[in-house]
Amino acid sequence: MSTNRPSTDEPSTDQPAQAVNAVTAAPDTEIQDPRRRRAILITVCIALMAVIASVSGLNVAQPDMAVAFDASQSSILWIINSYTLSLAALLLPLGAVGDRWGRRPVLLIGLTVFGVAGAAAGLATTTEVMIAARVLSGVGAAMIMPVTLAVITSTFPEGERGRAIGVWTGVAGGGGILGMFLSAALVDVASWRWLFVLPVALVLVAGVLTVRFVPDSREASKHTFDTVGALTSVLAVVGLIFVLQEGPERGWTAPVTLLSLLVGVLAAAGFVAWELRRHAPLLDVRLFRERGLASGSVALLAVFGVQAGIFVVLFPFLQAVLGWSGLRSTLALMPMAVLMMATSGLAPRLAERVGSRSTMALGILLGGAGLALMATLVSVDGGYLSVLPGMLAMGIGMGLTMTPATEAITGALPRERQGVASALNDVTREFGTALGVALLGALLSSGYRGAIDSQLAAVPEETADTAREGIANALEAADSSGPHAEALIRAARDSFVDGWQQAMWAGVVVMALLLVYILARGPQRRSPR
Repeated sequence: MSTNRPSTDEPSTDQPAQAVNAVTAAPDTEIQDPRRRRAILITVCIALMAVIASVSGLNVAQPDMAVAFDASQSSILWIINSYTLSLAALLLPLGAVGDRWGRRPVLLIGLTVFGVAGAAAGLATTTEVMIAARVLSGVGAAMIMPVTLAVITSTFPEGERGRAIGVWTGVAGGGGILGMFLSAALVDVASWRWLFVLPVALVLVAGVLTVRFVPDSREASKHTFDTVGALTSVLAVVGLIFVLQEGPERGWTAPVTLLSLLVGVLAAAGFVAWELRRHAPLLDVRLFRERGLASGSVALLAVFGVQAGIFVVLFPFLQAVLGWSGLRSTLALMPMAVLMMATSGLAPRLAERVGSRSTMALGILLGGAGLALMATLVSVDGGYLSVLPGMLAMGIGMGLTMTPATEAITGALPRERQGVASALNDVTREFGTALGVALLGALLSSGYRGAIDSQLAAVPEETADTAREGIANALEAADSSGPHAEALIRAARDSFVDGWQQAMWAGVVVMALLLVYILARGPQRRSPR
């Protein structure tokens, strides 16, 4: 059994016997040379950056792809969401495969698949080919993402592991914004097809560095692979993520949405029941009794949900309300991303002094304060400066929360199961992102429609119906509304701010509940060795 113990106040002997006996002790793979450890950290962060940039990069190219493929908005959303769906669904089983087959081989295979799929997407001539390439990219990303964190936890000594996880977390949290900025620059300067050049280039660099620096580590298991657990986990994730992605588009009561919800819930229940019966489960769900795993998972779910929801609100504000370009709007998010990445690296040092629970609580408090600032100060006339203080507070708060939460999750499982621990960490992030986009996006839309209804009395009925669909639709309709144009534009922008405030206050409530939970059940300080 590894000496990597959970960051909880319960003894490590509380871990279920099935999980402890599922594997034989793996050889010590810690790297003693600090220069090689730095090279390993750089390698896995480059690989991670390729994956994260691909999650958000295509968002800035939606209009260009719609023209290139003569595709509907629904098809464009499927091009974007198919990547996230396949990535989230396969993280857990492929993380376990990395533990068994060896983390370096799986990382190299994942980089190869991801690179080939990226090249195919860049050359795609039809929507169908594009979606297939994005699904394949998700498969490669599901091999890469959990392995990158598992390599860190299995090769870094305990004294440096937290700081290395902090760097990884900073890239995972802020890399999406950086990827969006670079993608927007490429779209403006060249073409949307150049969006795939950056991930493919990063994959090539990461592949060369992996061969040179990353050691191999694997689990020596006495049991067969949990195939039933893997299949039920895939069904559960696909069903539940599909509901969150398609519910706002198709309707929450649409037959396909309800069917997907039923499949997801039944598969999740079947997964839990099966895992409780197996001697060597894919994921021992009993471990969620421990403070570290439970509180870390809840924190990441909530924080990434709020972060994703903020992006759903911020981009329309910067582009539709302030009239900024995609590149300028993405650049406006960089201060938050920089602070997030910086504080992710500082969080482990703070946690060593005051404890993981206090560090997470401080981060959640700052994040909630940032949301409150954005809800209170935002205005059409105030512009970017009215939301910047809240964005900065959110960046600091998220950085302080994510690193100890991630370390709590990886610390709850033994070193031989770090691929599964890393995958669980990543699945939690993906669920949080989908949940935040669905819920905060719905609150924004509802608040906007409720506010603009009372301001459309003098507007022609057809124009009013268009304006109710969203701020972008209202601004487009204003071009042909004659003398009502100026009033309609002002009404749409003010109504968007009303919807914004509803979404932000909902985020404040989520962060307040999370703070109470972490103070009550958060991870405790590690005991001295």
